[in-house]
Amino acid sequence: MEFRQLEYLAAVAAHGGFAKAARACFVSQSAVSHQIAALERELGVELFDRSTRTVRLTEAGELLLPRAEQMLALRDDAIAAVAPRPDRVAIAANMSFARAALSAVAAVRERHPEAEIDFLLKPFGQRIDAVAGGEADLALVRGSVDRPGLYRDPLWVDQPVIAFSARHPMAASARSPSPAELAEYPLILPSAEDQVLLHRLVEKVFTRAGVTPRYGPQLRPRHPVAFELINQPDSWTILYEDPLVPGLACRRSLDFTLSVSAVLRTDAAPNPLVAELLAELSAYRRDGL
Repeated sequence: MEFRQLEYLAAVAAHGGFAKAARACFVSQSAVSHQIAALERELGVELFDRSTRTVRLTEAGELLLPRAEQMLALRDDAIAAVAPRPDRVAIAANMSFARAALSAVAAVRERHPEAEIDFLLKPFGQRIDAVAGGEADLALVRGSVDRPGLYRDPLWVDQPVIAFSARHPMAASARSPSPAELAEYPLILPSAEDQVLLHRLVEKVFTRAGVTPRYGPQLRPRHPVAFELINQPDSWTILYEDPLVPGLACRRSLDFTLSVSAVLRTDAAPNPLVAELLAELSAYRRDGL
């Protein structure tokens, strides 16, 4: 049993004849007749009553037709599910990129209201897997990625913020504290397993400055960092974005920088929507937003 045989069955039933069905399917009448006859031989039943001028379904044909239509619909759904959708794009990121992604998506949707752009919240490793497996068209990451079949498109250089309580001694100054000044106070961070990039950044900055960071208590998972900073007013931390939380002070420093890139597949077909999103993401930071 082949899909084209089921297509011809449905066409003959809908048009009431082999000639009309052939015209609707853009094939010869003999091709339709041949395939229907082959299907009848395979099933061992007659599907059409050909004794009258109008071809009608037999009882067996009446039973087969709705099932044939279901199978054809499932085939079409399967094809649609895996077919490329240039008007649908998925971005894999975490919440630290939400502001930039929302700005870029809004600008692209303004020009392409029919576009569907999804924002998939995923940790770093899952973002890379999503792009490699085709679940996402691009992933936003900080730092480097070394995986076959993927490449990085640099977007901007990020400046994480130094955050501390508004009661911290460093809050009295509007300037960014130096690594030597920061080394006098305890640094609270998530575990290196949860935030390896921030730990590497701190080590690089402090090593370059010739000082050693003074680590405080490890930040507990799912525990708001703002509470820790307020409860430990002599401590400080590094955040990707200013949380704009009352009671906290934040400073940006040229000592702390991270490259932000989009990760894409090397074999991905060119997609104008993806290209526009990348341009808007670059413009977001370039315009100082």
